[in-house]
This record gives sequence, C-alpha cells and structure tokens, in this order.
Amino acid sequence: MKKGIRVIISGGGTGGHIFPAISIANALKEISPECEILFVGALGRMEMERVPAAGYKIEGLPVAGLQRSLSIENLKLPFRIVKSLGMAGRIIENFKPDAAVGVGGYASGPLLWMAGRKRVPYIIQEQNSYAGLTNKLLGKRAKKICVAYEGMDKFFNSDKIILTGNPVRKGITKATPEMKERAAQLFSLDRSKKTLLVTGGSLGAGTLNRCMTEWITANMECDVNIIWQTGKYYYNNIKGFNEQNPRNYIRCYEFLSDMDLALAAADVVISRAGAGTISELCIAAKAVIFVPSPNVAEDHQTHNARSLSDKGAALLVPDQYAVEELMKTAMSLIKEDSQIKELEIKIEEMALRNSAEIIAREIIKAASL
Repeated sequence: MKKGIRVIISGGGTGGHIFPAISIANALKEISPECEILFVGALGRMEMERVPAAGYKIEGLPVAGLQRSLSIENLKLPFRIVKSLGMAGRIIENFKPDAAVGVGGYASGPLLWMAGRKRVPYIIQEQNSYAGLTNKLLGKRAKKICVAYEGMDKFFNSDKIILTGNPVRKGITKATPEMKERAAQLFSLDRSKKTLLVTGGSLGAGTLNRCMTEWITANMECDVNIIWQTGKYYYNNIKGFNEQNPRNYIRCYEFLSDMDLALAAADVVISRAGAGTISELCIAAKAVIFVPSPNVAEDHQTHNARSLSDKGAALLVPDQYAVEELMKTAMSLIKEDSQIKELEIKIEEMALRNSAEIIAREIIKAASL
C-alpha cells in the first residue's frame, strides 16, 4: 500500500452527505495515518462549518443547485458552474491528490469532473437507490462506484459496482441498556412512557414540523415522550410556537448532536428518507415511519423508502397525506409491541456494516494504481 496518499473528499450540503464523508475520512486515517485529506464543499453550506469542527481542512466552491421556483439565482447558475470548475481544477493542481471521492451534494460534480479531466482516479459513493443524472455521467470515468442498494446496475456499469452500504456517524449502533439509561437522563424522559423521535434531518422538514404543530395544538396531554428535531431553518418559529403551546411531553431541538442516544431512546421514529438516515436506522434497528421528501431530484427519497417498505421493514406515509395520517399512524404503531418488534427485525436484516472502512480501502486501492 502506498503510504502518505493524498485524497480529496467532495460533496456535502446536508448532514446526510457530510456525516458519511467524515466517516470515510476517519476510516482513511485509521488505515493510513500518514494520508493527507482535503475536503471540497459548497460555499455557504453546512459542510463549511461541520468539516473543520471534525478536524479537517476544507475549500469551498461557489456552486449551487437549480431553484425549483422562478428565481434570478437560476440565471447565475451557469456562471457559478464555470467558476467552480475552474476553482476545482486549481485545487487539484495545488493539492495533487492521488485519488478523489464524491459523496454527493453540489460540490461533488465539479470536483469529480475536473478530476477525470486531469486523470486523477476517483470513486463515487452513490447513497441513494435511484442515481441522479450527475452521478450517472460521472460514473463513466469512475474507478469504482460504492452503492447502498442492490439493482444499481441499471444506472452504472456492473463491473464497477461494489455494495458497501452508506457510512454512518460514529456511535450509531443497536441500543444497549446502558445507552437507553443515558438517553433517558439526557432527554429527561418519563421512563414509564414510550418515546417517539421525529426528525426531518439537519436542515428540517416543513411537512413534519407542520404535522407536529397541528397535532400538539390538538393534544394537551400525551402518554408518549416526543423528541423533536426541527432543523436549522425552522427552529426559531417552532421555539415560539412551543412557548405559546407548552407541553411537558415535548423535547424540542434544532439539531441533535447526540443522535445515537436519541435513537437509543426511541421506540418509533418518524423520518424523511435520506439515504444516510436510512442506513443509520438499519444499523440502529428502529421501527420507522418514512415520509419521503417530494422536493428532491428524481424523487429518490420515495425510491429509498420503498426499498424498505416493500419488504415490510418500514412504514411509508406519502408527504401529501402526512398532515392527516402521520401522527395517527405513529400513535397506533407505538402501542403495538409485536409490530414494532417485527419492523426492528426486518430493518436490521438490511443493515450493511463497516461501510466507511470498505470504501476507504477502495480509495486506497485507486490511489495506489
């Protein structure tokens, strides 16, 4: 194995991309402590804070995504892409990487495109069950494509595909009694009650937050503890709502830095269906109700969720029906111990472990060619 390899990890935008990227970096350092790692993200996105906090250097590109509504920002997009390609090329020339890996997000496309142009071997970590256009194009030059779902040969050359799963945050595991006790203390939970965890991801989910506010308004009392991660974009408004509608069963947070303990506490989880979140729920073996976001490319969250719900490993409530159906479904499920157990068993069967280490070793192989 070549020592002291230099690796660029590109991508981000949400925790679902950032946490796996950091896990891959940590695995690379464990296998090859001499390696040098540089992250490349999108300016203004959360990776520009989260990555340095994890101890890694990062450079930002001005790239952004296409706005779904009419916006002057869309007119700037071609110029941002051109500028990002130029900057990505200069980053590669200056850092001289032996390999690159893209984990998804705005910055991943320009960086990997320029890596291919400059003959730097790269690997794609395709998190979703439905590949987007950018990764399908980039896959033609990739050395390997690390996937989390079977059947991805309809998007990529089967010879390049490796079923690795998605890396998860450190500490995510099936709950032990000790973890459950720590969680109960951390969140000040009533131990006589079951616990529901509601999370729309690091940025939040408007539909889930609306479901919660409407349900809380109608329910002064509840025989279930509720841990609620609102997300960055919604927290201030939700905080005001909770101050006007105090409920002793609610534990509300902008972001859960102790997600391992939040999962340990939960009997049932309500969640969006991002690929990284699904991988964590599989490893944690949690009964989950997915509400896929309709505001993502190729509706990939619905494809992700159906890969579990079709096998009886999760429940699925479409976004358009969530306000009417979600909390009814959750409160019904949380009372059914046998159904919860069945969901836990089936979702755990879909867990793919040691993903970060497997991907890290593929990066090292590519860098050593």
